[in-house]
Amino acid sequence: MAKECAICGKKPATGNNVSHAHNKTRRRWLPNLQSVRMSTDSGNKHVRVCTRCIRSGSVIKPVVRSVSA
Repeated sequence: MAKECAICGKKPATGNNVSHAHNKTRRRWLPNLQSVRMSTDSGNKHVRVCTRCIRSGSVIKPVVRSVSA
């Protein structure tokens, strides 16, 4: 499963850990992805979306129907 947002396409960023002695080792910053249900034109789907897209309202969650007796 790819570490990529389904809406904005945010991917892992790379850089260096820098120690006090200025030694450098490679590291990655992963996006904060959450699995959410999202309503689309073809129905409801489970997608992995970053929290910024959820917070900004880019994800439209499906309507939850209550069961009436």
